[in-house]
Amino acid sequence: MARSIAIVSTVAVAALLGATWFVTRGGAEDQFAQCRASSVGTGVASIGGPFEGVDETGRQVTDADIITKPTILYFGYTFCPDVCPMDNLRNAEAVDLLLERGYDVQPVFYSVDPERDTPERLADFTDFMHPDLIGVTGTPEQVKAASQAYKTYYRKQEESDDEFYLVDHSTFSYFVLPEHGFMEFFKRGDTPEEMADRVGCFLDAAKQ
Repeated sequence: MARSIAIVSTVAVAALLGATWFVTRGGAEDQFAQCRASSVGTGVASIGGPFEGVDETGRQVTDADIITKPTILYFGYTFCPDVCPMDNLRNAEAVDLLLERGYDVQPVFYSVDPERDTPERLADFTDFMHPDLIGVTGTPEQVKAASQAYKTYYRKQEESDDEFYLVDHSTFSYFVLPEHGFMEFFKRGDTPEEMADRVGCFLDAAKQ
């Protein structure tokens, strides 16, 4: 059920994003054009931006503290039964492939479930997924602001009698460069190898 919910959410958000992103970023004027698998419009939808929160150590942070190098950013929650673990393991594998190729990329997990995802809970999750994965969450207001900045979707389902409620959420992974901001998004069907190839292309182009 959770998997189907996430897929439906992804389709809905993809339709929304497609409506706002279907403007080419501009051929020769875009030094990263050859790396893009999607048409991402500038001036139509501004993806990414400042966010605040608390990391897995309990430290108050901003995006400037977290995105200090090339970053793959994912929005989800640790109680997610299958989608979030699979996506983050996929992202972790892409990061390891990139490291083998000489690229240093940071994986980040931003929880949209601050009620349950304490710093301690985030630390357990990120330590299991990848030694370099950084976990972040925030107040409900901070989470909403971060989600809106990246045009993501999340919605807490009606609570049952216990704590094991589900959260509908989009499942895109976002590639961000500190110097340039949001660069590209990855869908659930993208493999670690495909992600590593595209991220490597962006990093090579950034040096030019």
